Amino acid sequence: MKSIMISGISGFVGGHLKEYLREQFNIVGLSRNDNEHYITYNEITSNSFNEVEVFIHLAGKAHDLRKGISDEEYYNANTELTIKLFNQFLESDCNVFVFLSSVKAVADKVDSILTEEIIPRPITVYGKSKLKAEQYILSKKIPKNKKVYILRPCMIHGPNNKGNLNLLYKIVKYNIPFPLGKFKNKRSFLSVENLCFVIDALIRKKPDSGIYNVADDEPISTNQLVKIIGKAANKRVFILNIPKIIINIMAFLGDKIGIVLNTENLDKLTENYCVSNDKIKKAIKENLPLNSFDGLNITIMSFKKNV
Repeated sequence: MKSIMISGISGFVGGHLKEYLREQFNIVGLSRNDNEHYITYNEITSNSFNEVEVFIHLAGKAHDLRKGISDEEYYNANTELTIKLFNQFLESDCNVFVFLSSVKAVADKVDSILTEEIIPRPITVYGKSKLKAEQYILSKKIPKNKKVYILRPCMIHGPNNKGNLNLLYKIVKYNIPFPLGKFKNKRSFLSVENLCFVIDALIRKKPDSGIYNVADDEPISTNQLVKIIGKAANKRVFILNIPKIIINIMAFLGDKIGIVLNTENLDKLTENYCVSNDKIKKAIKENLPLNSFDGLNITIMSFKKNV
């Protein structure tokens, strides 16, 4: 049985990926914290890589909207750690390196559809730290017997995810009217099941090395998302068509008095962010197992069980 190593195995994606791959592969975990089951970052060497055929690098600092993470922490976790691990991979007999970057390494706002050809212009420190890691990887000559994949996922969701979808679920659950009906947008999501499927397909098929966006097939509007949540939660949905100018004033006031509806959250809920997955599907020559609606339904149903 092939062995693979997963960094960040204790995280949200790492936990799902471990379960997804455990019947096909011997899983070796790499974790920041001391754990009798996993190797720590201080312990790993190029010899550790010699014992596995595939290394999947998930570890890093996620984008923190509360701004509680310093610039140095982002660069240490997302850039320097990646450089260290990639160098060890290059010196080893390991054949495949998968790096989980982010669409935020390219753009924080998307006017049309994000493809791999768009020149990266990240704004946040999070995005810049991911891009620096990508640039280092791309600057190195890859031996012919090795494959290197840089994956740029959009917003990942799934069971046990505690992000913005969970907040929207609570709004619907408690029959709070959703006030943003006037805003029309489309944004891409990514089911963690589809992400695991893509990583598995890359390991199995080993297409050309490169950068690949990862997203579900169909972009979803926030109003559609609220309706999906209502259906899954068996709750009546109240979507209010309040004029945009009033919402913008409320969000401006939210910045001043510290309520949930502020300009940053308004942008997140109403922005367009569509991501193309054409390149990755052509590379693996397979369709994703879950459509956007089914993937979101699975996530929402998990909230119903746990909230």
